[in-house]
Amino acid sequence: MSQDSTTVPETSRKLSGRRRREIVAVLLFSGGPIFESSIPLSVFGIDRQDAGVPRYRLLVCAGEDVPLRTTGGLELTAPYGLEALSRAGTVVVPAWRSITQPPPAAALDALRRAHEEGARIVGLCTGAFVLAAAGLLDGRPATTHWMYAPTLAKRYPSVHVDPRELFVDDGDVLTSAGTAAGIDLCLHIVRTDHGADAAGALARRLVVPPRRSGGQERYLDRSLPEEIGADPLAEVVAWALEHLHEQFDVEALAARAYMSRRTFDRRFRSLTGSAPLQWLITQRVLQAQRLLETSDYSVDEVAGRCGFRSPVALRGHFRRQLGSSPAAYRAAYRARRPQGGAAERPDRPDRLERLERLERADRPDRAEVIEPRAGDHSLPLRRPGAPGASTGHAGHPPHHHHAPHPEPGKPESDAYAPRLPEQAAGRAPGRPSLPGQRERPVG
Repeated sequence: MSQDSTTVPETSRKLSGRRRREIVAVLLFSGGPIFESSIPLSVFGIDRQDAGVPRYRLLVCAGEDVPLRTTGGLELTAPYGLEALSRAGTVVVPAWRSITQPPPAAALDALRRAHEEGARIVGLCTGAFVLAAAGLLDGRPATTHWMYAPTLAKRYPSVHVDPRELFVDDGDVLTSAGTAAGIDLCLHIVRTDHGADAAGALARRLVVPPRRSGGQERYLDRSLPEEIGADPLAEVVAWALEHLHEQFDVEALAARAYMSRRTFDRRFRSLTGSAPLQWLITQRVLQAQRLLETSDYSVDEVAGRCGFRSPVALRGHFRRQLGSSPAAYRAAYRARRPQGGAAERPDRPDRLERLERLERADRPDRAEVIEPRAGDHSLPLRRPGAPGASTGHAGHPPHHHHAPHPEPGKPESDAYAPRLPEQAAGRAPGRPSLPGQRERPVG
């Protein structure tokens, strides 16, 4: 279930052993950020019965037998170890120190055992990586910080990752997006356990909204994971972000990095968890999203200013990534944020549907079907409940249209982008002459 759903999955599983529903265990690891770690401690560890908030019993547990250092060099001491997880009805993993490191095997075993015994398992932000490593997200919908969602999806392909949600409730396993979205999920847990009044009272004490609307779309940025900052590829990535209005392909980026296409693909994937073609398309879509929000360019003009070969390509990729047509997205955005009365508010609920019908009428029917191109492995991420979306249950994986597989050893196709001049002339592709390119010695 996504955070927008109105129904709550059944969570009343039978707890075994000494487990009690009111006991919440928070599993801390060394290197975890203090903000995310403090969220479940504040929500479940402070007695606010005077404000009408039912009390939980909190157990703070160390996930490994090392000093628990956190942000700013602070060192924490947890009063309990992994053995205390056997008493908890809910286990929260607030964060994991690095998406490139595997969690301790003992902690993963403890989480699996807790889940088998009926405990509710919660992963906040990068804590989803710990749940995935334990196998608890296999075949399930999940989310995490939007910046790490491609890595989670690539590393654990059986997990249905939706980077647009603030949190996902799949009954006995719940995950949230980054940082502050952990508060949203913890409030949702209180609402599930004790009702809207209790969650509202807690939200007032925390001075936060009891339920935020929307998802992570508004927070998506052009950034890459922090790990790429000091890498030589960072210069190429920065150039690409500054020239999204131009039509270039991954071959051009590889040439700019003085790498073969195959080496560039492998290096890019190792740093970002995403194929370079998928990343480039995503950045073009995000740029189109910003232009639709901040400018009066037509959809055709937006497509040209974002490097898409045609408006048809923009519409197809935009709908796959954001679940809406460009015209409908702009109308909805302006309806929420009218500027000087110029923006038109939808007077009836069917206004956006009519806009989409008008948009379809302006182009041939064939434009409605955007066939995946060979090697484009980016999968559409749909909001649960949307047409064609996953049901979110292990037995019903989402249906995807798969592109034909390229020949072994060949990188994915860049068919959506124009060829380089050398290729168009039938010559072997050389290094493209791009503005501002720094000359580097070969080899």
